[in-house]
Amino acid sequence: MTDSQKQPPLIAHIIYALSIGGLENGLVNIINRMPPERYRHVIICLSGYDDFAKRIERNDVHLFSLNKRPGKDLGLYRRCFNLLCKLKPDIVHTRNLTAIEMQLPAFFAGVPARVHSEHGWGADDPVGDNRKNQLIRKIVKPFVKHYIPLSAELEGYLRDKIGVASKRLTRICNGVDTQKFSPATQDRSHYPETFKPQDTKVIGAVGRMDAVKDPLTLIQAFALLLQRKPKLKEHLRLIWIGDGPQLKASKEALIIYELDSLAWFPGSRTDVACIMQGFNLYVLSSLSEGISNTLMEAMATGLPVVATNVGGNAELVSDGSTGMLVEKANAEALANAMSAYIESPALCEKHGAAGRKKAEEKFSLDSMVSQYMGVYDRVHRAAGK
Repeated sequence: MTDSQKQPPLIAHIIYALSIGGLENGLVNIINRMPPERYRHVIICLSGYDDFAKRIERNDVHLFSLNKRPGKDLGLYRRCFNLLCKLKPDIVHTRNLTAIEMQLPAFFAGVPARVHSEHGWGADDPVGDNRKNQLIRKIVKPFVKHYIPLSAELEGYLRDKIGVASKRLTRICNGVDTQKFSPATQDRSHYPETFKPQDTKVIGAVGRMDAVKDPLTLIQAFALLLQRKPKLKEHLRLIWIGDGPQLKASKEALIIYELDSLAWFPGSRTDVACIMQGFNLYVLSSLSEGISNTLMEAMATGLPVVATNVGGNAELVSDGSTGMLVEKANAEALANAMSAYIESPALCEKHGAAGRKKAEEKFSLDSMVSQYMGVYDRVHRAAGK
């Protein structure tokens, strides 16, 4: 085969599972936007994948599942090693702590270029202080050629806590599709009937129903807001789009607060961009974040945002200009911020427009993809390819 007939280099992306989530959405955006003549892609899921995989627009991307068993599955390393030996990728890219250990089978399978991304922490380790998790990262560190932290906080953590040299770090902020996520039209055709009237104000959230996203504090804040201003019950609604282990508990909390008729928690949806256009306010109640895709999508949609002051949220939200930052796990602070927007349509419009402008200027998908290709090019060249 001549040089002109050679296939583009192959990247094996290793993640825990391909289902709705910010990490997964970012990966799909990268694959869809990257020119096919530059790189080929496969996705290896430790656990599995669902219909979210249909968001991949390229027909040359293959998905594999290693069917991880509950608990410590030592056979996972062997299955990953065997698959990598078969695929012979030029680059392996693992993401987050759940997949970082697959750097070891990638090394022993002879994959020449190995990249790892840190997107954020889980509810069990919201600021990265868990010593066991730090030890895992330090053990794996010699096997990783280059790191991609998504926020300044994560970059500092890898440099100062894990001891990764600055030359091995490239911070890349996520990007957002500003055409797909565009200013709100108040189209609520996808909503339940009681949510459709134009005088209805909708507080919305999108994300995996996980403890780290803290949906229960948002529900508590919503209840507190209505307790203070009972008249809002006539035209204030709450929506959360996303599935996960906290969905059942969240629905039970709504019943306890007698708010189930004022809230819609439908689980996962494929029409998130359309649903988000019917929101008046976006809220992110997370205990921990890297760089939130949904926060950028809300800003691109022209929505004012209320977000907890954790992780990379302060890098995205200009407090007092595009939204408000509040203390995490503080229902009262969350309720106060939501109330300020609900009572001032002018403030909503002003901050929403500023957020849209910031998304257009700083969160370009093309820029994000270009930066990822830059890292892939460098590690590929360094491996002698």
